[in-house]
Amino acid sequence: MEINLPPYETKFRERGGKRQIFDVLRRKYVALTPEEWVRQHVVHYLMDYKGYPKGLLANEVELVIGEKKLRCDTLLYNRALQPQMIIEYKSPEIDLTQRVFDQITAYNFLLHVDYLIVSNGRQHYCCRMDYERQSYQFLKEIPRYEDL
Repeated sequence: MEINLPPYETKFRERGGKRQIFDVLRRKYVALTPEEWVRQHVVHYLMDYKGYPKGLLANEVELVIGEKKLRCDTLLYNRALQPQMIIEYKSPEIDLTQRVFDQITAYNFLLHVDYLIVSNGRQHYCCRMDYERQSYQFLKEIPRYEDL
């Protein structure tokens, strides 16, 4: 699975004929899917290169809107443990279309975070929300944690 993120020391295992990868945030092995490959690389990139604290990141966070249950791929919390960033992943072969941005926007209606990131491992988009002006700004790169 070709992606443009730095490698990290991955841990794999086989269970029931299926390959699994270790998720450092959930502290367990999970099914190795193309989307999971992207998630693990982005999470490690954020921690290792951008200084995001491991203790403030969470994978597969369940959200409830009415009777509908949604799952955020990754959330970053601020020091007050309020959601600060939503990160949505797609498989490398999935194009990042308006539909992907609509999905992350739906999550943000509930959470009102400061930043949104979408990545398929090949392309990465980060935008900063401006609720006063009811707008957003795409950033040239994912900010370092200290610059949030």
